Amino acid sequence: MVLLPMTSPVSEHLKLSDFDFDLPDDLIAQTPAEDRDRSRLLVLERRTGAVSHRVFADIETMLVPGDLLVLNDTKVFPCRIPAKKTGGGRAEIFLLEEKGLNLWHALVRGGIDAGKRAVVAAGIEAEVVGEAGEGVKMVRFLGVPDIRARLDELGRTPLPPYIKREPAAGDVGRYQTVYARSEGAVAAPTAGLHFTPALLQRLRDRGVETTMITLHVGPGTFQLVRATNIAEHRMHPERFSIPNEAAERIGRARSEGRRIIAVGTTSVRTLETSAQADGTVRAGEGTSELFIHPGYRFRVVDGMITNFHLPKSTLLMLVAAFAGRENTLQAYRTAIGQGYRFYSYGDAMLVI
Repeated sequence: MVLLPMTSPVSEHLKLSDFDFDLPDDLIAQTPAEDRDRSRLLVLERRTGAVSHRVFADIETMLVPGDLLVLNDTKVFPCRIPAKKTGGGRAEIFLLEEKGLNLWHALVRGGIDAGKRAVVAAGIEAEVVGEAGEGVKMVRFLGVPDIRARLDELGRTPLPPYIKREPAAGDVGRYQTVYARSEGAVAAPTAGLHFTPALLQRLRDRGVETTMITLHVGPGTFQLVRATNIAEHRMHPERFSIPNEAAERIGRARSEGRRIIAVGTTSVRTLETSAQADGTVRAGEGTSELFIHPGYRFRVVDGMITNFHLPKSTLLMLVAAFAGRENTLQAYRTAIGQGYRFYSYGDAMLVI
């Protein structure tokens, strides 16, 4: 199922340049914090624009008994497969989605056209068998019973393009939430990277409820917005799933007047995609193409935890829709002035 956003005319007057800001390169985090829950936390009160500064472990003092924390349990898989062109030269097969046994939608780097092959390992080749649209190719793996069973050996962690280094052994665990269990993402839901098992347990002991949903983050999370009028942008579809138990917990929290706090923009989009007109959330699987930007009327989410995002990105626009554009940009200016770390391995923001 795909649900179209509820918007107001304000979005028609916003341009891409309205979401731009200058970010020093040295604030783009290249490595994770030494301890997950010791990242910094900027708290933004969306009704007043007030900002305060904490560490992430303090989240337990910002949430109250009865709050429902909604987590995205998608799991990043090692989808970057280095390869060599048959005539020499480097190539890469970046897996996106499995379409059948040894048949994948993938991004292929190295100029390999349909009908051509690349060598993945001894006896294993990847053949481009066709186009799947928007730069995506259909790739078939040869010489291996099932390439998925070899990904831990052959694939690499898909660090985002703004991390200017090759993946290290430590990234296998750190570019993954501690509650990841449903494999299928090519990028981590990074707001969740700050949680530890101990912190989650302390929250539950305090009476904060948790539930899991799934949205498999696709390459569209890094898709550039090229439309000058942001309302003309179209999102890349991403698969999601909401279990019956999660839908029931969300419905119960809403009926009891308790806050629903989404961990990450992916959780926000999943909940809002599945929301009915009365704010109830329907269980099931589907595809989200929901683009949330200022003018959108939220039906489910009362608060969100998120990282700091790219200028002119759909993720920044989603936060601006929830907190207000001026509040959001002022909070970003404050974060830059205070030396917060940005993007996937960076610090966090709580918007309530």
